[in-house]
Amino acid sequence: MRIGLLEAEVLPMEPTIIGLDFAKMEFQLHGVDERGNIVFTKRLHRGGVLTFFASLAAWVIGMEACARGHRRAREISKLGYRAT
Repeated sequence: MRIGLLEAEVLPMEPTIIGLDFAKMEFQLHGVDERGNIVFTKRLHRGGVLTFFASLAAWVIGMEACARGHRRAREISKLGYRAT
């Protein structure tokens, strides 16, 4: 089941892995639990990415290997996540 979240909503379960897809102005997030079940899908604007991750427990994040991805991975890693 796909769950779209608003900023004020709370996640139904904590994801163990979060996939992060980059675009120019928006980012698409996809969180799954330890069994691979979809916990949430979410679209964020560029400015809301770090705020969103700061509100969650640190998990593994998978993202694209590109210049923008490396920069974003460094920023997210400072919050305690393992970005791969």
